[in-house]
This record gives sequence, structure tokens and C-alpha cells, in this order.
Amino acid sequence: MANCAGCGVKLTLLNKSTADHCYPCAKAKFDAARSEQEALLNPAKQEAKDEQQKRKAAIEAIMVTTETHTDLVIGKRLGIVTAECAYGMNAFKDLFASIRNIVGGRSKAVQDTMRAARETVLYELKQEASLMGADAVIAVDLDYVQIGDAGWGMVMLVASGTAVQIDITIS
Repeated sequence: MANCAGCGVKLTLLNKSTADHCYPCAKAKFDAARSEQEALLNPAKQEAKDEQQKRKAAIEAIMVTTETHTDLVIGKRLGIVTAECAYGMNAFKDLFASIRNIVGGRSKAVQDTMRAARETVLYELKQEASLMGADAVIAVDLDYVQIGDAGWGMVMLVASGTAVQIDITIS
């Protein structure tokens, strides 16, 4: 059997897309050709899309909980960004968490809910900063609040930070 020209994986009947490429490589090749064609048809739209992708990539890499950082030179503070997320703890999670509270130990269901809430608010915080034209978010703070009584509960997570533009990144 032949190997994929893109990644070198052995081509079989199950993963062969074209004569010389596997499915993921053939899709990547097709997507690249499509992007190139779109860029030729509408260069302004492609430039805006490229700029947005660069900004998203930059902001994905830079998010810190401190006001300053040794590797960042802050050029401009754009303003405060916030994101909120309220996650419901369903009745089964509440029941099992209350049992876990009695017998002790960790509650995976509650931990998973908290993790999902944190990932959601940080993603939304990055998106809001990106829309403002920021390169980074500094002084990120996460605040957890329990909403409800013992009968039912929700967890609200609020993330806030300062959206900034970076002048130079010292490596």
C-alpha cells in the first residue's frame, strides 16, 4: 500500500480519500484551495478575516491574572471586559453532591460543572476582548457565586479583566 503524500500515514481502503492523500490531508488541501480562491475573489474580506484570526491567536496565547508581566509591554488599555455564566446543578448532581458532602470526598459531577463554567467564561472573555481589538487580557479575576438554597442550586461564574494592546513581546 502507498503512504499519504501529506502526512505519511499508510493508505488503506478505510482512510483513502484520493489516490495519494488520506481524508484529513485531502480535506486540508481542499480547504486551503478554497481559502485561496476566496482570497482572490474578495481580498478585503480575506484581509479582515486574516486580521481577526491573528487577533484571536494572539489573545489565545496571552491571558494573565497579574496587572503586569515581564514579557509584555502594554501599549494601550482598551477597557474592562467581563463574561458571566450561570450553570444549573440538576437534581441528580445536587443529590449526589449532598451525599458526597456527608461521606466526604470529591464530587466529579460538581467539578465537571465548575470546569465547564470556567472554560465558557474564559472563552467569552477572550471573544469580548478580541472584538475590542485587544491583543491580551490582563488582571483576570474569576468569582464563583452559589445561587439558590439547599433544594436547588446554580453556580454563577463571573470573569473580568482588562483588555490591552501589546507594543512589543520580549522573548
